[in-house]
Amino acid sequence: MASKPLLLQLYTGALGMFGPMGAGWLLKWRARQGKEMTTRIGERRGRPSRLRPEGILIWVHSASVGEFLSVLPLIEILTERGFNILSTTGTLTSARLAAVRLPPEAVHQFVPLDIPLYVRRFFNHWQPNLAIFTESEIWPNLFAEAESRSVPTVIANARMSPRSFGRWSRLGGVSRAVLKDIDLCLAQSDTDSRRLAALGAPRVETAGNLKFDVPAPPVPQDILARFESAVFDRPVFLAASTHSGEDEMIMRVHARLKHRMRGLLTIIVPRHPERAGEILQAADELGLDVSTRMRETYPDRNDDIFVVDTIGELGLFYRLAHVAFVGGSLVERGGQNPIEPAKIGIPILHGPHVANFAEVYAALDDAQGALEITDHETFTIAVSGLLNDKATRAMMRRAAHEVVERNSGALERTLAAIEPYLMQLSFTRH
Repeated sequence: MASKPLLLQLYTGALGMFGPMGAGWLLKWRARQGKEMTTRIGERRGRPSRLRPEGILIWVHSASVGEFLSVLPLIEILTERGFNILSTTGTLTSARLAAVRLPPEAVHQFVPLDIPLYVRRFFNHWQPNLAIFTESEIWPNLFAEAESRSVPTVIANARMSPRSFGRWSRLGGVSRAVLKDIDLCLAQSDTDSRRLAALGAPRVETAGNLKFDVPAPPVPQDILARFESAVFDRPVFLAASTHSGEDEMIMRVHARLKHRMRGLLTIIVPRHPERAGEILQAADELGLDVSTRMRETYPDRNDDIFVVDTIGELGLFYRLAHVAFVGGSLVERGGQNPIEPAKIGIPILHGPHVANFAEVYAALDDAQGALEITDHETFTIAVSGLLNDKATRAMMRRAAHEVVERNSGALERTLAAIEPYLMQLSFTRH
């Protein structure tokens, strides 16, 4: 067997020797920043907080909210088929969502840091029979440990952005040494397939994007009715999953339009709810009236800005709005998922930085189901134009819906691809 590339040996060796000490500092810092759940921080060190269920266990890992939601239908199907599920994620928001949305039989844990000691602890306790990672989660020590224990590993909904592809390509044989431990990569697109194969993944298939098959999020009708009553006939602009650097432009668009668009309400749903405080401060500096979901519950008639500082309610506000901007796209964060608003049926605006969903945005833009804005001027024109043009909004809704329908089927193809592994597990179980 060929030896590991030197860079990979250094990565594993350094984390083996100094990782636990460095992790202590890292986890304390993240806890102070509100990015770790202090009562469960041991899980990040591979120490379980739950018992392992008896029998066959499938481990499904997703990084954060978007990845978790994309793989949730797969988890539900596997649970219905009688498999035990361990779901791991890496963020507080995804953990809180998992607590609400996972099937009752499934177990959630925070994924351990990619430190050999923590990884071994994790595997010693959970002893998964199959590991399914999602999207671009590539962790050398987790992969190597799974391979050493003969645990088949699949990457579902796999993607490889141009930036990540460039980074991995510059590492020489490292990517090939890491990806050789993956039994199957199920890529979102042919472009992702080619990139993963070029980096050394031994078996790659294109299955499509699981996000197209995620149902529109459920919304309690009584809460929706209360919001509709509070908003009444006001034009509503939604800025969803925003990142730092986007909110001020959104509020400046509102300030420019409020005097010529009677009753305009702008709803901001930050990607990370803990950022609500800085949004409130920015709104105050612009002289805008602002309230929050946690504090006031519903927008007041005089509110300019309503900040949603809760988790898992985007579906509610997509249904309430007339136009939506999808964030992470005016700043270089790669863009957030536009499929959910497309399914719900709302005209979509986005910035130019959409590498995380490049092909999805391209399909929506080409079909005129979404519109790219680049600066304050184009942003203001687009929001104003769409809020005043019901016919164009209806056309964009239809176009987006057609794109979603045309690209569905990834869940079925993913299940078909992993069926041999599931059959083997079923045979073992019986």
